[in-house]
Amino acid sequence: MLDQALSHTLNRASRSARARRAVESFPPTRKVVDRFVPGETTADAVAAARRLVATGRVVSIDVLGEDVRDLAGARAMRDAYLALVSALAEAGCAAGADLSLKLSAMGQALPGGTTIATDHAAEVADAAAALGCTVTLDMEDHTTVDSTLAIGGALRATYPFVGNVLQTNLRRTPGDIADLDGTGARIRLVKGAYREPASVALQRKAEVDHAYERAIDALMAAECYPMIATHDPAMLDRAVAAAVGAGRGADRWEAQMLYGVRPELEQRMVDDGVRMRVYLPFGTDWYGYFMRRLAERPANVAFFLRALAHR
Repeated sequence: MLDQALSHTLNRASRSARARRAVESFPPTRKVVDRFVPGETTADAVAAARRLVATGRVVSIDVLGEDVRDLAGARAMRDAYLALVSALAEAGCAAGADLSLKLSAMGQALPGGTTIATDHAAEVADAAAALGCTVTLDMEDHTTVDSTLAIGGALRATYPFVGNVLQTNLRRTPGDIADLDGTGARIRLVKGAYREPASVALQRKAEVDHAYERAIDALMAAECYPMIATHDPAMLDRAVAAAVGAGRGADRWEAQMLYGVRPELEQRMVDDGVRMRVYLPFGTDWYGYFMRRLAERPANVAFFLRALAHR
């Protein structure tokens, strides 16, 4: 219960302007953030991607930012992804890389936001297609799910490599998996990092864990490409067993982890022949992402506090 209360507090803080000012102004924070965010520039992201690829991993790169409230900001985010694609190509590591897009950063919440976000995401997907990259649409809070899934479906008509994310804490997710079965869509499965009301989301960790297990089994049995995003060894073992049971080879699913959280477990999966993709965020707008990483796992908070104690 203490861990759950701490998680709720940190999730609230991730959207607090006052908490943001306090955390960003505290000098030791940057050193701790570097564990989860390898830098603020495109060059930093590409350098980190090259290091990971050299160890047998693949990457999904996220330009940090969300909740854009004007068209200029949405266009700037689109341009940041286009610059990233060009930089990956120049570095020779574009093929096989994935681009993770938050549609709220592409203009989803603006008037006419569905069209704006779809058009911006399509421009990124077009650039990605030319260089062998894929695109995954990150999922945000429950109010955006219908729009995000609809945009994903629309984009797949032209760009079949566009994926969606499903969150197992949401009560609707089993139905969404059933709806996506047969589409061949790339589906990243996560537990969910947003604080949601009980009317739409499971509240207890044990319930979310059981839902995640059931969703692994359902995805492996479905006609799609499962991307199992977890740092839990037991969940990864279940995914391996479910893939074998469904007759999936190593090229028909993958595991995913967040940069800096469990590198030793990443390596274990690589050594076991599992395709391992590392979610690699970068940018100056790191606060919300960082606070959600602390909220997800008590060990991350302990790491943060130890780092501050030894500053």
